[in-house]
Amino acid sequence: MSFPWPEPGTPIAQIPTPMPLIDEDRLARNIARAQEYFDGCGKDFRPHVKTHKIPALALEQLAAGAIGINCQKISEAEVFADAGIDEILITYNILGAARVARLRALHDRIGGLRVTADSATTVDGLASGFDAARPLSVLVECDTGGKRCGVQTPEAAAALAERIAAAPGLRFLGLMTYPSVGGAAAVEAFFSATMALLDARGIPCPVRSNGGSPDLFKAHEVPSATEHRSGTYIYNDRAMQRAGHCGAEDLAMHVLATVVSRPAPGRAVLDCGSKALTSDLLGFSDYGRIEGHEDARITTLSEEHAVVESIGADFPGIGEQVRIVPNHTCVVTNLFDRIVFHRDGVVTRTLPVAARGTVW
Repeated sequence: MSFPWPEPGTPIAQIPTPMPLIDEDRLARNIARAQEYFDGCGKDFRPHVKTHKIPALALEQLAAGAIGINCQKISEAEVFADAGIDEILITYNILGAARVARLRALHDRIGGLRVTADSATTVDGLASGFDAARPLSVLVECDTGGKRCGVQTPEAAAALAERIAAAPGLRFLGLMTYPSVGGAAAVEAFFSATMALLDARGIPCPVRSNGGSPDLFKAHEVPSATEHRSGTYIYNDRAMQRAGHCGAEDLAMHVLATVVSRPAPGRAVLDCGSKALTSDLLGFSDYGRIEGHEDARITTLSEEHAVVESIGADFPGIGEQVRIVPNHTCVVTNLFDRIVFHRDGVVTRTLPVAARGTVW
């Protein structure tokens, strides 16, 4: 028997919980706000779809003016290619013959595939799967302070670009970085220095891809960047609000939950544990903010239970619902098969999270 997902027109009070809710009006404003900013500063915008994993939303972002999308893994990119999206950047080192073969199959069916690499091992593996008849576009990933992946110096970036340019099956397309928050100056310095080295070698560098949601509206501070990648902005979350990226009126995602127990004074239990809210703290001391009950704290998560402490006298009783602003919206998305959208508390649509679990 299939699950009876809420039909349009259903009041959200009748939605089974736990369930992520997306406010349609806030969603639309978030998409428009970001695109208007990038149109105004003359940079291309490439949304990272790992936040929502829903092709219909990617198509809305493209319709607003985005040049393409950013995916993190091949299996994720395949879902969006199936939906007809042709311009996809995969920002992850792709290694191993099986993955390269899968990448080649994706490259054969879409026109705008591009990937990143930060080592000779990755570059040589990619080169083994492609040929000069239709080379694969590759960007060099640069560590500009994020301390994750990426070559460490402009000299290393230029050397890897030369290796890509020399491989018959590859085409060097440019540079990519995922910087630390507030790292605009470091990105600009790295990109500018690398571009000068590439220019001296006669190697064109048409794309310089910067990224990150916390600094989305500071993208103009990196003049060398040609595009920006961001994902969380479409929904926003508690961490983005704390960073000053958005206000409460921009929080499009909430997790709807039900009070299932009031076992002791000052304590309640909700039906949304680590399988609904995620255990990500992101520097917070609790697992989400309960709207209208900001002094209450979600202190403990087990798989199916969220324990709330310091509840006030007006906290909802057993069987009543609460809305939670999650710490990290991107992880919440990957915990659910479907997400419910609403306007003014009435369901507008329910969409499958088509790329859920596409982590390889």
